[in-house]
Amino acid sequence: MKVLITGGAGFIGSHIQDKYIALGHDVTVVDNLATGKREYLNPSAKFVEGDITDYPLISGLFKSGGFDLVNHHAAQINVRSSFDDPVHDCHVNVIGTLNVLKCVTEFDVPKIIFASTGGAIYGSPTKIPVDESVPTNPESPYAVSKQACENYIRNLSRLYGFKYVILRYANVYGPRQIAKGEVGVVAIFTEHLLAGKAPTIFGSGEHTRDYVYIDDVAAANVAAFDKGDGGVFNIGTGVETDVHEVFRSVSDAFGDMAIEADFGPEVPEVERIALDASHAKRELGWVPTVGFDEGIRRTVASYRNLTP
Repeated sequence: MKVLITGGAGFIGSHIQDKYIALGHDVTVVDNLATGKREYLNPSAKFVEGDITDYPLISGLFKSGGFDLVNHHAAQINVRSSFDDPVHDCHVNVIGTLNVLKCVTEFDVPKIIFASTGGAIYGSPTKIPVDESVPTNPESPYAVSKQACENYIRNLSRLYGFKYVILRYANVYGPRQIAKGEVGVVAIFTEHLLAGKAPTIFGSGEHTRDYVYIDDVAAANVAAFDKGDGGVFNIGTGVETDVHEVFRSVSDAFGDMAIEADFGPEVPEVERIALDASHAKRELGWVPTVGFDEGIRRTVASYRNLTP
């Protein structure tokens, strides 16, 4: 099948690209390389350098592409920067997604898989792990933008008849992750320790996240290729891990590491979150397979191999 991956040179998109190509699909990647990297592109993928906010470019790509599926991962991903510049966040995430959806409808693409957020869209739920029946309660402009995109996808699907799957990710980590933004805490800690520097833990370090390894996320995107139509699925482990535990696991993966973390001021963010992925297990046949410490070991090993 012919597949377009937006953001396919990025951390998550590039792993999905590799999985799809390994399965024999014809993959085209569009990426503006703001955070994606050319070296993450699979040699078998067609590549177009461009931005999803550039409608003429995106429209021309769709017109010539004849795609059977769009996997939409291009986005502004930094939760904290969305507070500083919500207009930019909206422009990339909402307007960019609407450009993609307009092309999906205009050029009769049968299906779209959309990368949403489970770590931010639920806000601060009282019961954890949270499942998809819990009302969304976004507490950041980033989460608001992702909820808006979900709503547009559902609405336009009813109007135009294309299929969709929405995947709400927990905090994804693993090889190729950029050390930028709150979602990259594993990468940030790893890069600091590689450089012999003390990373910073903001606030008490007791806020928790659900960390899911990149290979498991890529597997969810494979499962969603021909399953789950019209569904919204949490993709996570259901396990809360605080920042102290992240630092401990990264430090342990380095072996004898004497560096201790520094502490910084509190920043606005969700205090606790973990995702119940039972729905994905039932409908997609997906379950996470890589435990946290094992995923950290793999991640640190990959960074060490990349370091001169």
